[in-house]
Amino acid sequence: MHSCAEHVRSALQRVPGVRSVSVSYPDRTATLQVDAATSTSALAAAVAAVGYSARHGEAPSLPSSSPPADPLGRVREGLGSPPQTAGDAQALHFAVIGSGGAAMAAALKAVEQGARVTLIERGTIGGTCVNIGCVPSKIMVRAAHVAHLRRESPFDAGISAIAPTVRRDRLLLQQQARVDELRHGKYESILDGTPAITVVHGTARFKDRQTLSVALRDAGEQDIAFDRCLVATGASPALPPIPGLKDTPYWTSTEALASDAIPQRLAVLGSSVVAVELAQAFARLGSQVTILARSRLLFREDPAIGEALTAVFRDEGITVLEQTQASRVTHADGEFVLTTNHGELRADHLLVATGRTPNTRALNLDAAGVSLDERGAIRVDDHMRTGAPNIYAAGDCTDQPQFVYVAAAAGTRAALNMTGGDARIDLEAMPAVVFTDPQVATVGLSEAEAHRAGIETDSRTLTLENVPRALVNFDTRGFIKLLAEAGSGRLLGVQAVAADAGEFIQAAALAIHARMTVQDLADQLFPYLTMVEGLKLAAQTFNTDVKQLSCCAG
Repeated sequence: MHSCAEHVRSALQRVPGVRSVSVSYPDRTATLQVDAATSTSALAAAVAAVGYSARHGEAPSLPSSSPPADPLGRVREGLGSPPQTAGDAQALHFAVIGSGGAAMAAALKAVEQGARVTLIERGTIGGTCVNIGCVPSKIMVRAAHVAHLRRESPFDAGISAIAPTVRRDRLLLQQQARVDELRHGKYESILDGTPAITVVHGTARFKDRQTLSVALRDAGEQDIAFDRCLVATGASPALPPIPGLKDTPYWTSTEALASDAIPQRLAVLGSSVVAVELAQAFARLGSQVTILARSRLLFREDPAIGEALTAVFRDEGITVLEQTQASRVTHADGEFVLTTNHGELRADHLLVATGRTPNTRALNLDAAGVSLDERGAIRVDDHMRTGAPNIYAAGDCTDQPQFVYVAAAAGTRAALNMTGGDARIDLEAMPAVVFTDPQVATVGLSEAEAHRAGIETDSRTLTLENVPRALVNFDTRGFIKLLAEAGSGRLLGVQAVAADAGEFIQAAALAIHARMTVQDLADQLFPYLTMVEGLKLAAQTFNTDVKQLSCCAG
């Protein structure tokens, strides 16, 4: 038990103002000599951070000339006591590594369940989504959409178009102000206002299955003992092994979103979500954009999706090079030169958007008995359990889909399970959106996935010339595809390329979750002149020629 007392003594010694510490495990007490300004709450938090609880007792009376002693008094409750388990959540101490969507959801749910939480963050509070991912990218995408509409729209014959002046530096200030606002309002202020959560700034790694070692941001190390631990460390942009690339000033999405200028020529390596969203945004803000796709755009989706998006991009002046790989990258005199299987490409900036790698390598997960897959992602089950019984994981560092709403849902369920619950995450009806224009939205199975699962299917594809809202918008780019189980007609999946597809895909997700048939969907009431009405019309095509229906036929 000497190590228990040593953990507490070491933690207290790190608190500013502490002059000396004496800890007795048999008596379960700590006696301190401290400066007058030393915070009692800081002392208690230091004890909590290493897995114990503390109560401020009576301080002895001292002459006024002596420094105040023993402000913590006798640390009676839990100092050196074994961790509580088996549902006594009041005594459980959780360590949460990370502060993004999964980590915050888990920490807050754990506190709600009565646990104490130490949250460890090595960088900026809030993680990827609010700081360098979803929020800034969607602001930039929206600004680019406005610029595009001012330059050209389906109504140019009656509303004069004017090429806009793009002041990227001012857009960046606006973007960053909203990021700062959301980070403070949704993360920092909530953590500051939740006493049961102690934030430690540093880099964590496992010492064993019960202890983390944290290299503190302000120097020094701190050991944190825990009853349960959640790993929610997210992911970082992946760098493909292209000769010469790492020696160039390439961009990842992080640098691209933080740039205060729009390059004249931008090359984009990649063809998935980040690549296509930022490629179109930069093109609409003034760059000449070339995308190098190893296969085709959004190659993991139904082939019709990539074909539709490629046609849109080429119509907007974006060069899409399919089946193209770079074999070397160099940079000289402010210019990138990419050697590819289709010749040489030159650009002023290069955006590498070839996927994201889980942030797991530095965690020493072997010491905790946690296994990784071939990508370095933590393997979890549908309860977010790892191979170690008291260690859970959630978010982009796991083998689950890399979406912030999946991460948050997983974090909440992990916290419930860490406090004795039995919550699972169901990804059968998980919607996904790509924020291009038109948007790409999917839910459920694709035709290829259904066939790999041995499911016989029936499908219909509705082009947007058959959707009244698209007609009155003079924007019929895209389609809506419904996939059903042959025979039963049960809805299995929906794929859509359409303006505002992300706004109506949740209706499809609910239909799949409710195990509705396409006929059930066709029989529902949908408001006229909305894009979501396209779901009803697509469902009707299983039994009806919608071209022969009146505008709002039921």
